[in-house]
Amino acid sequence: MRKLASVKRSTGTKIRRATTGPEILRVHPVMRELRPHHSDERAFVRQVQRQMREGFRLVYLESDGEIRAAAGYRILEMLFSGRTLYVDDLVTRESDRSKGFGGQLFDWLVEEARREECKALTLDSGVQRHDAHHFYLMKRMKIDSHHFSFKLEDVRTADERVL
Repeated sequence: MRKLASVKRSTGTKIRRATTGPEILRVHPVMRELRPHHSDERAFVRQVQRQMREGFRLVYLESDGEIRAAAGYRILEMLFSGRTLYVDDLVTRESDRSKGFGGQLFDWLVEEARREECKALTLDSGVQRHDAHHFYLMKRMKIDSHHFSFKLEDVRTADERVL
């Protein structure tokens, strides 16, 4: 695995990887804006650390000592797209939206995909996130599939009997 260098931007921002518990904890307030169900800070750190054992990477954009945006991603091999950087999470702090921080982090992810010799960068976005969709389209992404899911606890197969 390639080592991530701290990247300085001309605007005084830095993009860094969160690898330690305290670093992950610093990202929590921003990530919670996207994932509000992760209200417990310690549980969030444990969850991220579990995901990291499976290849998950967490990065953040910092400016003036404050985390303005964060992204979680992983590198995958997929039959349909080959080596792919998949973005699990991408969020800019609400008070910092439309200030270029999200765009800088997105552009960094594109460059990371190139560094990792990926053929594609993909992500899923909730159908209700219209502002995010506009952002992705402005970044020249295209909508090329539908993502289907259900919670296993909500679905019964034909072989399961309701008692």
